[in-house]
Amino acid sequence: MANKMTKKPVPQKGILEIAPYIGGRAHAHGVAKVFKLSANETPLGPSPLAREAFIGAADQLEFYPEGSASELREAVGERYGLNPDNIVCGSGSDELLHLLAQAYLGEGDEAIATEHGFLVYPIVTRAAGAKIVQVKEKGLRADVDAILAAVTPKTKIVFLANPNNPTGSYLPVDEVKRLHAGLRSDILFVIDAAYSEYVGKNDYESGIELVATSQNVVMTRTFSKIHGLAALRLGWMYAPAHIIDVINRIRGPFNVSIPALRAGIASIRDIDHFEKARAHNAEWLEWLAVEISKLGLDVAPSVANFLLVRFPSEPGRTAKDADEFLMKRGLILRQVAAYGLPDYLRLSVGIEEANRAVVAALAEFLGRKP
Repeated sequence: MANKMTKKPVPQKGILEIAPYIGGRAHAHGVAKVFKLSANETPLGPSPLAREAFIGAADQLEFYPEGSASELREAVGERYGLNPDNIVCGSGSDELLHLLAQAYLGEGDEAIATEHGFLVYPIVTRAAGAKIVQVKEKGLRADVDAILAAVTPKTKIVFLANPNNPTGSYLPVDEVKRLHAGLRSDILFVIDAAYSEYVGKNDYESGIELVATSQNVVMTRTFSKIHGLAALRLGWMYAPAHIIDVINRIRGPFNVSIPALRAGIASIRDIDHFEKARAHNAEWLEWLAVEISKLGLDVAPSVANFLLVRFPSEPGRTAKDADEFLMKRGLILRQVAAYGLPDYLRLSVGIEEANRAVVAALAEFLGRKP
């Protein structure tokens, strides 16, 4: 009897090696007015049409959603010129990444990601019983040659965040194609394009073209960023038919709620709000980069809706010191030591008041004039 009492269920190998994902903080103790700039959320909020659609779904809460999310898939397909049959919707793009790992990784397999890539990639890989291989970046940017050199016969998935979180860097389309060309055809190439809507570079492509012309490429997208629907957990994936078939076999039959579906459809069709969000980000991303650089801090070039700022290593001037200083003033940034970047803080673009407040507070922290 005593022996039975000491035994307990044991999780699968690799699960206890996973460091739980911790989201950006939302509160500053003892501070009345707070600007949350830690989670890359859009400062403009969701489309007013999406809000209306969400509220309008309140009279349907007793019903199961349509399982295939057909109306949302059609709306996404219409917006981007895609076949809805090649789209799967999920509870955020995180769920889709989990499903891809579950379907294509197992014990003895390997997945590749870059050293400062999104923390969900190691989580989904280890959860599937596989090994994550994190390769060095070059100048805070994915290194195609390093990724290709890390490929082994055990490699089954390569994850590429493009643009990357938290660095804000991106790979031009020619480099993405070169990476894909160097992979075996049985390796799944996952392009995580969560921040693609913010990119204004002529040499960038979200991955749609490569998916359409290949059999081993998947692109994931989210409604959490520029669409402002993070609370609803909504994402989508564009992939070849055979991969769509696999994911539809293992995803939950009602994995996207009716309120999320309705809000997503309204949001994807509200082009005016989308363009306002893009314009706001373009203006203030550049302004923040310039003003923070004037203070003597290194700001990594970014094409997303956030900046990565490097702080000195001297006591009293470190990223940790700056974070504590800013928190006391109600300015919540993101520490990124978990990404292997202990000398940096990540700053999301906020409303004008928040952006100006951050620069002023950083100037005060450094003893300089803004």
